[in-house]
Amino acid sequence: MHFHPHAFTSLRPLVREGLSLPSRRNLLKAGLAGVAGLSLPGLLRAQAQDATTAKRGKSLIILWMTGGPSHIDTWDPKPDRPPENRGPFGVINTKLPGVIICEHLPKMAAMMDRFTLIRSVDSAGSNHGPNRVIQSGYRDAEPRENRAADRRPAIGSIVAKHHGPNHPSMPAYATFMKARGHVAFAGDAGKAYDPFVLNQAVSGLPVLDLVGGDSGTKSEARMFQFARGVGYDRIDERRGLLHEFDRVRTNVDRGESMAVMDRYGQQAVDMLLGRRMQNALDLSNESEAVRLRYGTHLWCQQALLARRMVEAGSAFITLDLSYHTASGTWDTHGDNIPPYGGIMKGLKPLLPLFDHLITTLIDDLDQRGLLDDCLVLAMGEFGRTPQMATQGSTDGRNHWPPVMSMAVAGGGFRHGQVIGSTERDGGRPKERPVTPGDLAATIYHHFGVPQDTVYVDPTGRPIPVVQEDGKPIAEMV
Repeated sequence: MHFHPHAFTSLRPLVREGLSLPSRRNLLKAGLAGVAGLSLPGLLRAQAQDATTAKRGKSLIILWMTGGPSHIDTWDPKPDRPPENRGPFGVINTKLPGVIICEHLPKMAAMMDRFTLIRSVDSAGSNHGPNRVIQSGYRDAEPRENRAADRRPAIGSIVAKHHGPNHPSMPAYATFMKARGHVAFAGDAGKAYDPFVLNQAVSGLPVLDLVGGDSGTKSEARMFQFARGVGYDRIDERRGLLHEFDRVRTNVDRGESMAVMDRYGQQAVDMLLGRRMQNALDLSNESEAVRLRYGTHLWCQQALLARRMVEAGSAFITLDLSYHTASGTWDTHGDNIPPYGGIMKGLKPLLPLFDHLITTLIDDLDQRGLLDDCLVLAMGEFGRTPQMATQGSTDGRNHWPPVMSMAVAGGGFRHGQVIGSTERDGGRPKERPVTPGDLAATIYHHFGVPQDTVYVDPTGRPIPVVQEDGKPIAEMV
């Protein structure tokens, strides 16, 4: 006989289980797996088996500034330093007395009482492509240093496993992703907890080129398009066939395993054929006033869709804020290293856009009564060098893992504060370093995932999901 891998291998259709009735059971397995070519039942089944009931309704949106934004030119300015250190931007006072930020973030400045700035994030070891250290909370999740780095699970994957979605018809962990290396996946937590990639689930979004120019085309919701010859009627016929199989199930299986399989197969069909997820991803269902508030830029529309996904029942959304598929649009090495740009030509155009995006999102979540339950994090994978003109550029800054800044809002946490500080030139944490383990612990605290949770690696060894003695950030929780 000839055997080769196929789409249904994980269902073990050739393995006899219980009574030796291979034709009925295996036909049922293959029939369930083949409904519209769906692969969701296993994911839904696994998430329901592992999810806790703690802190239901909690959610999180990560605004991932892919490439590593300059902390000195955003949230940790050094106005009294020499030009080659402080950079070309001025500063602006914020609503918090004595706290200044970059002049190109005036909307954030005006509502700084609703944010926490963390200026002392110790991102040592972090890199991009893939962006795993900060997004997983594991210092060793860096493939250039550790061959097994891709086995470290994303924080979002652990949340998907132990918290699950807030509505069963929605994915727990989802992302708009420009490139595979920009977002962390599930690793040893299991592929069932990989992020649900939304790029092909939305129609009408502008498709941008690698430097942010409008390509003149729009996205298509191909995820909801069936293969040629397969339509709603045929799906219903296949579901009807499965119900017919149910009539003989009692004689085939005295336990509940087949009932569970049926339930999650049905749920998978409902997710893709039902209207809840499609409605959440259909911006025509949003009021024109709200759409105008967010604006037409791709990232802003994705932020609005993230809010709609949270409202519909997703728990963890990551927005990959990048135009290009390499290291990321915020990787501002300098104008002589396209397509990155430097601080003036690369970073400066991003800041008003980001300023509008994050403040509009926070206002919208607040007005809808979602902000106390939805935590919003804005960050990248590291900071940038204190000195400008790196790599022969006029005003670029190179990678700087020793320290970065991040902004936090919502989640019912305490805000209107600055946590930590850096040395005079912004090169190292000076006070209150915050580690990737602390960040992971804070997110798990938000979702009610116990701090002593573990996952099991391929050798059977339990691995804690909180590393480096990480603790929830006490100033906020």
